[in-house]
Amino acid sequence: MNIFRTKNLDQLTHEAEETRLKRSLGSIDLISLGIGAIIGTGIFAVIGTAVAGDAIRPGAGPGIMLSFTLTAIACAFCGLCYAEFASLVPVAGSAYTYSYATLGEVVAWIIGWDLIIEYAIGNVAVAIGWAAYFHQLCEGIGLHIPAWLSVDYRSAAQAAAAVAKASGEVDPAIALNYEAWINAPQLFGIPIIFNFLAVAIVAFITWILVLGAKESARVNNIMVAIKLVILFFFIFVGIKYVKPENWTPFMPNGFSGVWTGASLIFFAYIGFDAISTAAEECKNPGRDMPIGIIGSLAICTLIYVVVAAVLTGMVPWDKLGVADPLAAALAYVGSNTAAGLVAFGAVIAMTAVLLVFQYGQPRIFFSMSRDGLLPPGFAKVHPKYKTPHVTTIWTGVVVAAISAIANINEIVELTNIGTLFAFVLVCAGIIILRYKDPTRPRAFKTPFVPLVPLLGIASCIYLMAGLPWVTWVRFGIWLLAGLVLYFAYGFWKSRLRS
Repeated sequence: MNIFRTKNLDQLTHEAEETRLKRSLGSIDLISLGIGAIIGTGIFAVIGTAVAGDAIRPGAGPGIMLSFTLTAIACAFCGLCYAEFASLVPVAGSAYTYSYATLGEVVAWIIGWDLIIEYAIGNVAVAIGWAAYFHQLCEGIGLHIPAWLSVDYRSAAQAAAAVAKASGEVDPAIALNYEAWINAPQLFGIPIIFNFLAVAIVAFITWILVLGAKESARVNNIMVAIKLVILFFFIFVGIKYVKPENWTPFMPNGFSGVWTGASLIFFAYIGFDAISTAAEECKNPGRDMPIGIIGSLAICTLIYVVVAAVLTGMVPWDKLGVADPLAAALAYVGSNTAAGLVAFGAVIAMTAVLLVFQYGQPRIFFSMSRDGLLPPGFAKVHPKYKTPHVTTIWTGVVVAAISAIANINEIVELTNIGTLFAFVLVCAGIIILRYKDPTRPRAFKTPFVPLVPLLGIASCIYLMAGLPWVTWVRFGIWLLAGLVLYFAYGFWKSRLRS
């Protein structure tokens, strides 16, 4: 009856052999997978709000460079812990599996349930952002897509109310949503508004992922190369327009602005831990997992800081609170063609993020099913492609359905708090496992234990404290719902009870 029962590492590895996935990924694939997950919505969209702030949050201003650095340090502490676990337990499941081995079954369930927020719910935000950028890109080349097929009902309703009250100039994003409201077909007097573009891209990504990990990695590698070229292009073009006076004051809202910016910009780093979900498909996890995790973090941090420096040097910081800040900055200095290319890069970048997140979530469900905490059908492997096709398709259906109607704003903050909570448990798990099983051979060891894991825990809690209280409430409700499901099914069906 002990809900804190744990699985030893040998047992986890043995059970994985019963339904093992195909090992086909190397260190370069993993670094690319990490870059594919990390560079996306955060740098192309969320950075605008983090720099300029909004009605309830102070902006970081040029201090966003410091925000990126602080967030990268927190992620590095956590990444070192992930690297040890991933090399020690080369099994699909990421933080869920690690928690099962160290903190007990109920904690593992909580973290598995929590990771749905990071991967599936996080992908809802990315899909909605992708749809907005793709709509803009199509309009730029003269291809009109009805607005009611590319926004969500709630945003359109809010825009209709805003326009009704507004006088004078209306924000283009509000105008687009208002267009969806007034031009949408109606059923019984109710506008039919749903985000078809978001549904379509999720369906396409799901199909790619069913075909196989290596095939998905090839597609991801191509998209990573394209978006890196686009970011370097932005730096190359934008650096000519940098005015050092735009960096003064460096922290216009003091350190509180930098702190809030770091809490928001954390979304730009979500995804490096998705590499650990590929441990079971990695050729040499003991060597390649640490390289993939730490390598992708280092590369992305360098790119982020340089892009942030150029962006805030081109345009006064208080003018960057838009949905497409990089493209808007180039348009601000008159480089409209370059702005169009950056918009194209944003579409590619978000497609890569969708691919990696949709890759990670099914493997967590797959591991939970293999442990008996979810129905056994979720642990099926495709006879031809050797992928967890059942959970891949289920994840695609759920993400597409929510993306069709959801609003992006609250989802980003909920994704941040869920991911930070997962990081806290992984760091705690390293300390516990070093105490419980100190002699087990480790291909990679987190340095300076327990200092590094404790710093990781403290950094994550610090960033969580910068999020609004309503996000904490939603997160608590989500975890409570997960516990109800665990005691209704998982507790009784767990393989540890057999």
